[in-house]
Amino acid sequence: MKCFKFIALALMSFLITLASTEAAGECGRMPIGQAAASLSPCLAATKNPRGKVPPVCCAKVGALIRTNPRCLCAVMLSPLAKNAGINPGVAIAVPKRCNIRNRPAGKRCGRYIVP
Repeated sequence: MKCFKFIALALMSFLITLASTEAAGECGRMPIGQAAASLSPCLAATKNPRGKVPPVCCAKVGALIRTNPRCLCAVMLSPLAKNAGINPGVAIAVPKRCNIRNRPAGKRCGRYIVP
């Protein structure tokens, strides 16, 4: 199990490095790779709709929603997220699963609608 976590962390670091060359847009001055790295505690919760969302993930998602909600959508739909195996349909529900009240409910994120 430790080996799997190490490999997953190494893969995520590699993908973040690759994504850091992308232009910052929806995430303002923060490169999308850096925004994705800040949400790494959420990785397991974005793959399993019934999995427990760690409190640190909820804190990171809440902070990103307060500062730049469009960035969260951009991260979830990015090639980086796809390469990491994130399911956008599951990831879009993380703010609701965290009971974040100020989430952009009803807003579109690609072909998904924030619950």
